[in-house]
Amino acid sequence: MATSKEYRLGPATFPRGWFIVAEASELDRGPMAVRYFGQDFALYRGASGKVIMLDAYCTHMGTHLTASSSAMIVQNNQQIEGDSIRCPYHGWRFNAAGAVDDIPNLPGPCPKVAGLTSYPVREVMGCIMMWFDPEGGEPLFEPPFLQEWDNPRWVRWQLDHLGELNIHGQEIIDNMADAAHLGPTHGAPCEWFENEFRDHIYIQRQGGYHQAYDCMLTTTTWYTGPGLLLSKQQFGDVLTYELIANTPVDDGVSKVWHGCISPAAGETITDADIANAREIQAGALQAFSADFEIWKHKRPALRVMQMASDGPFLKGRKWFSQFYTEKSKIGDIQQQLNGNYHHQHLPAPDDKARQLEVGLFD
Repeated sequence: MATSKEYRLGPATFPRGWFIVAEASELDRGPMAVRYFGQDFALYRGASGKVIMLDAYCTHMGTHLTASSSAMIVQNNQQIEGDSIRCPYHGWRFNAAGAVDDIPNLPGPCPKVAGLTSYPVREVMGCIMMWFDPEGGEPLFEPPFLQEWDNPRWVRWQLDHLGELNIHGQEIIDNMADAAHLGPTHGAPCEWFENEFRDHIYIQRQGGYHQAYDCMLTTTTWYTGPGLLLSKQQFGDVLTYELIANTPVDDGVSKVWHGCISPAAGETITDADIANAREIQAGALQAFSADFEIWKHKRPALRVMQMASDGPFLKGRKWFSQFYTEKSKIGDIQQQLNGNYHHQHLPAPDDKARQLEVGLFD
C-alpha cells in the first residue's frame, strides 16, 4: 500500500471530485454509518426522499449519529424527523444543513457552533454520490449521467459490491493509458488506441479482437473526475455500458463497485432481457476481476518505467494530480494536457470506431 504523498500527487491526501458512497437501495434499510476519506459520516434519507450526508459525530458528546441500532429512538423509528436526524444518545436534532435545530428540554435558541458539516450528495443512476473537496468547496463539475438510465428499454444495474482493496486510486487510473496490458491480462490486444483529456474528463478509445467474446470489442471509456469510470462497449451485436467506481476509504485504500446496463431486445423488458443483462454484467465483472487480482498482488508503481509500447502513463498521472492540488492550479494542468494523444505503435480509431461515442460528450 502506498500513499498520495508517495505518488507526489499534490498537497492533498484525498482527491476532489464526485464519488460513490452507497448504492441507493441500501438506504431503504435506514441510516448508514460510512467511512471514506479517512473520516466517518452519517448517511440517511429524509422523509422527503432527500439524501443527506453529515459529519458522523454529535458535537454534544461525540456520539455517532447513525451507528446505533439498539437505542430506543432508533428501534421506535423516531430518529428521522422530516429531513432532520436526532442523535440516539440525547436526542439533539440536526437538520439537512447540519445545524442543530432542537435540543430536548432546552429553552431558547440552539448554539450555532454545535452544527456539523453537511456534504453535497446526489442520487444518480441508483448510486449515492458525494462531492468531496479537501478545500471544502462546492462542486466544480456535475457527476456523470447516462441518458439510457431513464430509457424504459434498458435494464438497470444492480451493483457488484467488491469491497475494499489496499491500493491507491492512482494504480486504478493507470489502466486508462495502459494499452499493453489488454492482451496479456484480458486476451484482447489492441488494434487501435487513443487517449484524450478534456479538463476533468479522461477518455480512452480502443478496440481489438477479444478472446473470451470471440469477436471484435470496441470501447469508449471515460473518467469523470478521479473516481467514476463509464465505458460504452460494443462486441458483436451486444451493446452495454459498464460502471467501475473507486472511492478512497483511507489513504491507499479504495472501495470498489461495478455494474452494467444493457438494452432489451424489444420495446419492453422481459425476464429474458434481465437474465441476459445480468449475464453481461457477470462477464464484464470476470474481465475486471483480472485487473483486481493483479492490483491485489502488485507492489506500488511509484514510478513508471515508461516504454515506447506504453500509453501516456505520465500524462495520465499529471491529469490525476489536478484533483489533489489547489483550485488555483487546476486550470494550468488542464491547459497543459487537453487534447488527443496517440500511441506510438498503434493507429488511432477510425470513423467507424468513433461512431460508438456519438452524443456521449455533447
